[in-house]
Amino acid sequence: MKLARKLAIALILGVFAVVAVHAYTRVRRLVALFETDIRHDSHVYGRVLAAAVAEMVHADGRERARAVVQLANQRENHVRIRWVSLDVPADSADAPAAPRAELDPVARGEEVVLRLPRLDDVHEEHLVTFVPVVAEGGGSLGAIELAESLAGEKQYVRTALFNTFLANLAVALVCGLIATGLGVWFVGRPMQSLIAQARRVGAGDLSARLALSQRDEIGQLAHEMNLMCDRLAEANARAARETDARISALEQLRHADRLATVGKLGAGIAHELGAPLQVISGRARMLCEDGTSPEEVERNARTIAEQADRIIRIVRQLLDFARRRGAEKSRLDLRAITRRTVSLLKPLADKRTVSIEIETGEAPIEADADAEQIQQALTNLVVNGIQAMKAGGRLCVKVHEECAAPPGDIGGDEATYACIEVVDEGEGMPPDVVAHIFEPFFTTKDVGEGTGLGLSVSYGIVREHEGFIRVDSEAGQGSRFRVYLPLCRRASPGVS
Repeated sequence: MKLARKLAIALILGVFAVVAVHAYTRVRRLVALFETDIRHDSHVYGRVLAAAVAEMVHADGRERARAVVQLANQRENHVRIRWVSLDVPADSADAPAAPRAELDPVARGEEVVLRLPRLDDVHEEHLVTFVPVVAEGGGSLGAIELAESLAGEKQYVRTALFNTFLANLAVALVCGLIATGLGVWFVGRPMQSLIAQARRVGAGDLSARLALSQRDEIGQLAHEMNLMCDRLAEANARAARETDARISALEQLRHADRLATVGKLGAGIAHELGAPLQVISGRARMLCEDGTSPEEVERNARTIAEQADRIIRIVRQLLDFARRRGAEKSRLDLRAITRRTVSLLKPLADKRTVSIEIETGEAPIEADADAEQIQQALTNLVVNGIQAMKAGGRLCVKVHEECAAPPGDIGGDEATYACIEVVDEGEGMPPDVVAHIFEPFFTTKDVGEGTGLGLSVSYGIVREHEGFIRVDSEAGQGSRFRVYLPLCRRASPGVS
């Protein structure tokens, strides 16, 4: 309603200004007409009286002429009429009301009209007309002074201004009421509907539509807002479909990476399973031989059971790693994830004569994460390090807390993170290769060694966990990968 109120106030002020200007010009015009009327009447009356005085002075003398002037003054209630002399002292009864210097034109036979702020003891403005009285011989007999008060004019002006103010006020109020009503109906209510719709859209509700029947700019705006909601709803649906497709593709990509890793582990796992199978085979043959004592049978059976459990444990580890499932974040100790990953990859490392060392502290280092996804990311980093050491070597996996500042594309202040560090003694990478290692399908490995997905998948998993990866590598100096994950807040002492 603020816009309607502003429009109403603007209209009121505009109407008030127009009416006020009109009233002012009208009053000025009437005042000018009033004064022109006074001047005309004084001019006509003064000329007639001056001619009569001049003739009567010539015929009957000055006293008779003065009596005629006094009689005329008595008859005119609103005009004071006097016969004044121009050459008498200022304090004389026949002296004019105006200063002598302003009446020089009268002595030359010209008529003079003056506005005097006061007249004798009357503190009112007067319009005074001096009409020269010329004798028949051409000499000056003084002047007829006609003084009319302007108090009536001022009273008229005051009354006119007051009436104009009342009229202006009435017109302004009527216009204001009309403007307010029309503004609320045609502007205020539609704008409230537009504001409510904008708030619903801002809150994510795109189902509501505006129904404004106005065929003006506001109606056009409502129509465009409805079209905008339709387009946004369509864009949201398209974005949801694309997001679902992207998530599905990402899951398939990660599963493919898991299967590729399982393939890499195949030879090592086969070697790992060979030893217990040989033990089982030998013990089984011993059970089949005659003359075996009950104690040996029990011992051989126990050995077979232990080796079978070992095989089951290895196969279950491999199947758990390869199984596809949804993300399930929970509070987990990264040290346990690291140990499990290293245990899974030990056969591959042994086959390539790579020794893996684990460095962890005494205190648990916990993060809110999905255990299987973090294991997949760490597996890719460790496998990458093993493959980088073609001649064998030492690979170190460290788990600790570290203070670090997030990269610029994430932003944020420096904080303490859980850090998993993978350091190898491989060939290292030049800077131009480091710049592309997290791109999908980018690889520098030999054919059959890698798909180019491992590091890209690890990067995506860590980013989904609100973390980041940093790489330090130089050609011929090995590489160091650091995975930073947000730490879980530790419970305060005494709080369960």
